[in-house]
Amino acid sequence: MSNIQTKISQAKSKLLLSHPFFGAVAAKLELVQNDDIQSFKSNGIKLEYNSDFLQKLEPAQMEFVFANGAMHASLAHEERKNGRSGWLWQLATDYAINDMLVQNGLVRPDEAHYSKRFSGMYAEEIYAELKEDILRDELEYEADDVNDMQDSKKEQNEQNSSQNEDILNEQLFEEFAKAKLEDEMKSGEAPLSIGRFFKISAEGKIDWRNELRAALDRHHKDDYTLLPPSKKFLHAGIYLPSCISKRFQLVVAVDSSGSVDEKLLNEFLSELNFLMLTIPNFQIDMFVCDDRIRTHKTFWGGDILEVELKGGGGTDFRPVFEFVDRELSDVKLLLYFSDLDGIFPHDEPNYEVKWIAPKEQNVPFGTVIVLE
Repeated sequence: MSNIQTKISQAKSKLLLSHPFFGAVAAKLELVQNDDIQSFKSNGIKLEYNSDFLQKLEPAQMEFVFANGAMHASLAHEERKNGRSGWLWQLATDYAINDMLVQNGLVRPDEAHYSKRFSGMYAEEIYAELKEDILRDELEYEADDVNDMQDSKKEQNEQNSSQNEDILNEQLFEEFAKAKLEDEMKSGEAPLSIGRFFKISAEGKIDWRNELRAALDRHHKDDYTLLPPSKKFLHAGIYLPSCISKRFQLVVAVDSSGSVDEKLLNEFLSELNFLMLTIPNFQIDMFVCDDRIRTHKTFWGGDILEVELKGGGGTDFRPVFEFVDRELSDVKLLLYFSDLDGIFPHDEPNYEVKWIAPKEQNVPFGTVIVLE
């Protein structure tokens, strides 16, 4: 096996361990070497790559490339295009996919399309903004769009059989990806923001307890180091975490502004208490805050989480984030219980944030777990 093939095999194995959904779909992906392109591209059927580009990537960046290809292959691009300009629709989808992969902690190569401007947006929204950008630059976009559609009609007349086969292959791949996603949802391991790409039925709705469990489990697993990796399967090119664990550090904040539902809060704390029993070595910094921090307590492995609400003023989330940035280190996850009616920090922190709330609401960063 060549050096590049070994590197590809190892990256796929690690992706399957760290992000099972992306890894399982990437395992079915057709990889094609194409040294006439600069980096990599996926058209929804296969992933083409420049061998020199892949060779220079770090293993974690290769995982990102394969996850990107897996998502493109799962989305049946031709069906979703709906008359849009082909190249621009591909670009918009790429921005949306890469934003979602970054949210899930994958390491993006510099060559991958990404902009914070499009964070949290659907491909359809990004497409509209990109089209507006082109119109502002006074380029002949409409003519290009018409030509795209005319060319597509020509291709349908000349290569109808081939195109139908491509669409069928895309549909089969999408069905496979949806089946894998349903399995992930049942175990509470679905990737963050995956709902932007797949319609999730009411029957498949993720229970908040499973979502909370998945968030904790994801970061608890991160505390098992890959450096050094377990030596058991290294001879086969498979990297598994070694059994060296660190203390799992978590921050929990509770909005005490007076609008918090105490029944829901007690359910949340009860579930959190139960889940922490599965993590023997933890440190939880608990904050009670309305427009300022009223209480800060630290709990250790084996402690029972208890909170006394003090406050009743307005809601300002900034004091908790400022305290964490100033006083705490190595924080990976913050759970903030609130009705989300307050002042958010201007800048997104460098750790994951889960807002625990009684209903879905837009937030400037992080994701919302809805208690029902």
